[in-house]
Amino acid sequence: MKRFSIAVDGPAGSGKSTVAKRVAAKLGIIYVDTGAMYRTVALHCTQTGIDLQAEAAVVASLDELNMRIEPNAEGQKIFLNGEDVTAKIRTAEIGKGASTVGAYQKVRERMVELQQDMAKELSVIMDGRDIGTVVLPEAEVKIYLDAGVEERARRRVGELIAKGENPDFEEIRNMIIQRDYNDMNRAHSPLKKAEDAISLDSTSMTIAEVEQAILDIVAERVK
Repeated sequence: MKRFSIAVDGPAGSGKSTVAKRVAAKLGIIYVDTGAMYRTVALHCTQTGIDLQAEAAVVASLDELNMRIEPNAEGQKIFLNGEDVTAKIRTAEIGKGASTVGAYQKVRERMVELQQDMAKELSVIMDGRDIGTVVLPEAEVKIYLDAGVEERARRRVGELIAKGENPDFEEIRNMIIQRDYNDMNRAHSPLKKAEDAISLDSTSMTIAEVEQAILDIVAERVK
């Protein structure tokens, strides 16, 4: 099979990362969690005392940020200046910070450059907000994965509880609504469905059903 790319876009909590990891494992290709890259930028700024609302300072901090992604059995590990921060970036606070820094054009340009480099030589599946529209506009397969707000909040609460946190459902729900607004209305590379993307609503679907739906689409479009 030739080298190919799969773009999976959609709002927070729609199941992009979970299903993308499973599809990658089934097809034997590389999974790239682009959201983790923006979370890592947010974590770097938080750890170094940089105000996430100060765009110039956030952009300047990129020169001191060394990010490395390593594929593994679970999907990927991400390293920040040599430290494995795969777990640290998965808090609700860092997720909110990722939405803030992800709105800055220079941050997006740097991350997109890294993401495109990964797809030049290897078959990949990437999930994010602007994969099919900006990062991989020529991807053979484009999926727009969505789910209702209540369901997405329920999933996120479950993830945080599994990590030992004690999240408030309404707070998480409101954060998701705000993040949706931020992602869809930012000036640079907003979240939107690519014209040639296939829409999947995962609200009433199991992960296995979403996975199979994507695999069926890949089988049809990638020869």
